[in-house]
Amino acid sequence: MKADIIIIGGAGHIGLPLGILFANKGKTVILYDKDKKNIGLINDSKMPFMETGGEKLLKKNKKKLFASSNKNLIKQAKCVIICIGTPVKNSKPDLKFFFKMFKEVKHLLDPKKPLIIRSSIYPGICLKVQQYLGKNFQNISYCPERVVQGKSIEELPKLPQIVSGVSNKAIKNARNIFKVICRKIIITSILEAELIKLFSNAWRYINFSASNQFYMICEKYNINFHKLRLNMVEGYERNQSMPKAGFAAGPCLYKDTAQLNAFLKDQFTLGKTATSINQNFPKFIYKKMLNKFKNKLKRKKVGILGMAFKSDIDDIRDSLSIDLWKYLKRKKINVLISDEFVKMENIINKKELIKKSDIIILGAPHSSYKKLKIPKNKFLIDTWGFFEK
Repeated sequence: MKADIIIIGGAGHIGLPLGILFANKGKTVILYDKDKKNIGLINDSKMPFMETGGEKLLKKNKKKLFASSNKNLIKQAKCVIICIGTPVKNSKPDLKFFFKMFKEVKHLLDPKKPLIIRSSIYPGICLKVQQYLGKNFQNISYCPERVVQGKSIEELPKLPQIVSGVSNKAIKNARNIFKVICRKIIITSILEAELIKLFSNAWRYINFSASNQFYMICEKYNINFHKLRLNMVEGYERNQSMPKAGFAAGPCLYKDTAQLNAFLKDQFTLGKTATSINQNFPKFIYKKMLNKFKNKLKRKKVGILGMAFKSDIDDIRDSLSIDLWKYLKRKKINVLISDEFVKMENIINKKELIKKSDIIILGAPHSSYKKLKIPKNKFLIDTWGFFEK
């Protein structure tokens, strides 16, 4: 099967929406992945995860899009785009799978064809890839994604695409490829592109940590943070960007802050402080309950409403709701969990959770929860201010 593009990691949250958009513009796309379950769903025109507008376009372009676990198909494509995950382990980047992938496919790559890295990497990694593949690979570019998960198909055409490369030829080829789906292209050096990606997520993560710290201060002095925040931002333009408090989690913000810290040899003080505040927020919630109920806490039923790492998606990777659930279980607390999008054991209906729980914690503020009524006899912990009137 000949193709215009093959996406390695094509069945994932970054690769699949990208492939769908290229197919929708008339490109033939192969989605190479090792996840056979996702491959089966994609080839049946079914999205393996939540993505606004994804399934409609997937069905529309099923003749242009094909998912496979056959890596030999790499040779059949005019362009290769890398979209595999780059997780962190113990707050440090774990790139062994990233480089293992290159080891597995090196013999299938043609140095004359565009090779676009889209995975999140820290500065210097793109050039290390070139060193590994060989100096004859002069068509390597780094073009980071900056989309909000679950809204990739909506956002990608609107967002400026950062394009960098190891040569002018690589930059030109990558620019021409992304012009098909993006309205604006911004050309930078590779180092700038790598830093833009990490700075973008670290900036957001740090801002969330500030709001979470302010929330904790307000709790100490029995002040409603959400009302205080509204009073701060009302009519005061300089404070408009202040985020709400809540679980700042998921596979991007925390990870990229950790990658930046690794690049700076553990000297990213602001990032480390933000990580400490955000990652320890579940423990703060436990202490809040303990202060309220003392030794009676273990006789209470605690319900966590929303287990995804953020609202209106089904992804639990690096979810602080999951962390809180596990932490409370270690503390021998009776915990119930609910999420209408997430598929996992022990999930119960949201209305059943509200009925059975003495304490209700809003983990992920799914928009459908707005219609819920929390009885006044329930102790509600709503760090998001979601149920505030």
